[in-house]
Amino acid sequence: MAWFARSKENIDRSAIKATDTMPDGMWVKCPDCKEILYKKQLEDNLFTCPKCDKHFRIGSDEYFLILLDDGVFVEHAATLIPDDPLGFVDTKPYPTRVADAIRKTDLKESMRLVTGSIEQIPVVLGAMDFDFIGGSMGSVVGEKFARGIDIAIATQTPYIMISSSGGARMQEAALSLMQMAKTSAKLAQLANARLPYISILTDPTTGGVTASFAMLGDVNIAEPKALIAFAGPRVVEQTIRKKLPPGFQRAEFLLEHGFADMVVHRKEMKQTVAKVLRQLHTLPL
Repeated sequence: MAWFARSKENIDRSAIKATDTMPDGMWVKCPDCKEILYKKQLEDNLFTCPKCDKHFRIGSDEYFLILLDDGVFVEHAATLIPDDPLGFVDTKPYPTRVADAIRKTDLKESMRLVTGSIEQIPVVLGAMDFDFIGGSMGSVVGEKFARGIDIAIATQTPYIMISSSGGARMQEAALSLMQMAKTSAKLAQLANARLPYISILTDPTTGGVTASFAMLGDVNIAEPKALIAFAGPRVVEQTIRKKLPPGFQRAEFLLEHGFADMVVHRKEMKQTVAKVLRQLHTLPL
């Protein structure tokens, strides 16, 4: 029997060494097209893949920078944090879960409320952070949303909400579900004041948030391919025991069936929102 030895290694070890010495987080893999992206390139492209246009999930800080003039804003109700009136415990006590989320995200809640301007148009802007307990809606989210509408009415400015949520927060049980009624009632006050409300739907927007304020915009604007649903597609499929059509509950499907008014690329969002506001509100062109 003859034995053969390799004349050279099959793997270039120098390449591995170079890769291993790169700083963590310098490269990002697109979950859709699998392209390896330089993180700075991704940020410059507003966190969308330059190859397939995948819109990466981003937080309130990034949306404020993208939408508001010079990224300048004043934050409101920033110190509000969730309470635990029910003494709820699942795998851990609710206060512990909240404390862990605050430490992980450096946020106090899953929604932030600010005032600023979009193309010199004064606005009240709310944005949800999915990283904070799945962007779930509890009593503080409902209160912040309501205060945002109070500010909008007092200053006669439009209200904009960016949703990214897994729905109601189970740790607050019925108190969380009550926020659906509270936010809807506050939006009726905004409508009576004849002020525009624009809802921006990002990936994912689901559950009680979808069932309440996310779908009540005068104009509902979705980011491309965002999952927008009440119950997720797997739950629906298991309930009706039928195969769902391609793209079911994605932004383009909702646009086709009349649940969204437009699907807008993140790069065009600021310009589009400003244009819509000029149509809905008495503002100089």
